[in-house]
Amino acid sequence: MKSIKILVEDIVSFLGSQVVRIDGNINGIFIDNLADAEHVNESTLDWIQSTKKNKQELANKSVAKVIIVDSDVKYTYDIKSQNKVLIVVHNPRYVISEIIAEFFAEKRTSFIHPSAIIHSEAHIDATAYIDAGCVIGKATIGKNTVVRGNVTVYDNVTIGDNCLIQAGTVIGTDGLGCSRDTEGKLIKFPHLGGVIIGNNVEIGANCQIARGALSNTIISDGCKLNGLCFIAHNCQLGKNVWITGNTMLAGSVVIEDNVTIFSSVTIRDQRRIGSGATIGMGSLVTKNVPAGEVWFGSPAQKIR
Repeated sequence: MKSIKILVEDIVSFLGSQVVRIDGNINGIFIDNLADAEHVNESTLDWIQSTKKNKQELANKSVAKVIIVDSDVKYTYDIKSQNKVLIVVHNPRYVISEIIAEFFAEKRTSFIHPSAIIHSEAHIDATAYIDAGCVIGKATIGKNTVVRGNVTVYDNVTIGDNCLIQAGTVIGTDGLGCSRDTEGKLIKFPHLGGVIIGNNVEIGANCQIARGALSNTIISDGCKLNGLCFIAHNCQLGKNVWITGNTMLAGSVVIEDNVTIFSSVTIRDQRRIGSGATIGMGSLVTKNVPAGEVWFGSPAQKIR
């Protein structure tokens, strides 16, 4: 983990209105590292997950001088006597992720590796980062987007700003919609659409995203897809959809905003997952899922 000296006042300023309150005096206090629970020291920025049942005990016993907690953790006499600081927020895990991204994560500068093959009609923003072995067709790639090694982006693909495309992913392939004649001969339905990826999207390693047949495959702002996911032609993902690894969406699936889909899920073609729904690990979804519901199983059913 990167080590750097950071004033706690600067962290609080960065978090702004996300800070509910501060217990203790932060003037002149600094942190210089992040660490797992077994390696926390006095200058670590510690944090306690909201789902922990022993949050107060963990805060009391932590050797760190600065701890990010939720409002369930009280500023006890033990904590005060150790001169600790509690930064109280609504969601410590979300906040620590923002802090890591802002203060600890490596910032990449604009770059196109000499081995990348870029079509002469591609539109790549000057701030983008294109790693070794990439092949970019007549596509558009936005500001501060990072495309890691050996990614292929076909023609008629638009990738927005501040995206991360992990190694080995392929975007804009043809889907495989077929029809048979009376003798069983197959003909493939032509694919004339493209892929539109919004801003602040992350696509994990070795994913495949097919372009639309007559319309576009769409992945909206804020979506996060883990590795080995397959998104078929004409799928539409709303904002802030979270899909974990090895999940497959068949053709024309619609996923509304803020849906969570856990690992190894398969969703049948032309199904709709309502806003805020959750699909459990390993599920086979053959029906539409209403908004806000939790479904699990094979075939998936609502958990009552």
